[in-house]
Amino acid sequence: MSFESKLNEGKFCIPECVECKKIVWPPSDTCNHCFGNVHLKEGDFEGKIMEFSRQNEQYFCMVEFENTIRIMANILEPPEIGKRVKISKCGIVNGNYSFQVI
Repeated sequence: MSFESKLNEGKFCIPECVECKKIVWPPSDTCNHCFGNVHLKEGDFEGKIMEFSRQNEQYFCMVEFENTIRIMANILEPPEIGKRVKISKCGIVNGNYSFQVI
C-alpha cells in the first residue's frame, strides 16, 4: 500500500527503508540512499513545531517528525515553537497533502 493511499484513509505513516533503516522523504517505494525497498511505519507520531504563521484567523505551522520529515499543518490553537504535537487529521485535498495537528 502506498503513502498516498494511507493518507487518503486518514493515516499518517512514515516511509522507512527495509535495508538501511533511513527515513525516505519525500515518500517513495524505493530508498533514495541505498535503493532498498521501503515500508510504511504506522503509529501515533509526535512532532515538534519549528515555525508558525497566521493568516486571518487561521494558524499554520511547520512540524518536524523523526528529525527528518517536515510538513506544513493547520493548528487550531495558537502555536508555540518547540511544542510537541500529533497529527489529528490528514488526507489529500485537491491533489495536495493536508495535515492538521493538535
